[in-house]
Amino acid sequence: MRNKWLTIATVSVMMMALFVFLSLIIFNVLTNNAISILRDKIDISVYFQQDAKEDDILNLKRSLESLSEVKSVEYVSRMEALAAFKERHIADETISKALDVLDENPLLASLNIKANDPSDYPVISAYLNNDNMKELVDQVTYNENQIVINRLASIVRTAKNTGISLTGALSLIAMLVTLNTIILSIYSTRDEISIMRLVGAGNKFIRGPYIVQGVLYGVSAALISIIVMIPLVIFASPYVKVLMPEMDLQNYFYSHIFSLIGYQLLFGIGLGAISSFIAVRKYLKI
Repeated sequence: MRNKWLTIATVSVMMMALFVFLSLIIFNVLTNNAISILRDKIDISVYFQQDAKEDDILNLKRSLESLSEVKSVEYVSRMEALAAFKERHIADETISKALDVLDENPLLASLNIKANDPSDYPVISAYLNNDNMKELVDQVTYNENQIVINRLASIVRTAKNTGISLTGALSLIAMLVTLNTIILSIYSTRDEISIMRLVGAGNKFIRGPYIVQGVLYGVSAALISIIVMIPLVIFASPYVKVLMPEMDLQNYFYSHIFSLIGYQLLFGIGLGAISSFIAVRKYLKI
């Protein structure tokens, strides 16, 4: 209360640091969601010979599902493939008439395979292209999709590495700025610390109030950062929805509000207490 403006400045700096921390949490959620959406958009398909038996195809499906690299395998029979093809081209009379003229189904049975990670597709492709599969497998689409798959794998790696690096760098900067601000706030009471030290006060007795002060700074900054983030989330949510229809940012924020507050309080209290502990050490050495 005696240093209102310095207190406001300290809480403001800590609030900005915690706001960056909260923004990084949301950024990582959006990044992971975008990566997940990209992963689900891509797969490889294996098409079978026309005379391939369904039991053999289902046996291969089960063997693929047992691979650690495989996330899911979907079987599409020849009849299902034909029905889906007709549905896609229902407005095209030429294709519809051509199918009616044909005596038999020209489409092949297939398996649509999704990997746990884009970098796993070469392993799956190699498994399907071995010599034992030649009599059963007609074509594997990995070669056609290889450029896209490799590019996606590169994007996933880059996004993960960038997110980790950005989080580490900004968190370090936030801690250093907060530490320097708290050092300035404690500097204004350095004479009181010296007097208490000279009359015999112990380090814990002197340090305690400043650590509590740092904790209060952290709690205040954490709650303010959450309040500031709410209108920004409401504003950004429609734009995120356009880019990623599967992601409802506003719903995510409200459904995880208590865990986000918990993270903010934990980070804020830790940042304030540790910064105060370090800052007051200088004035305990007389």
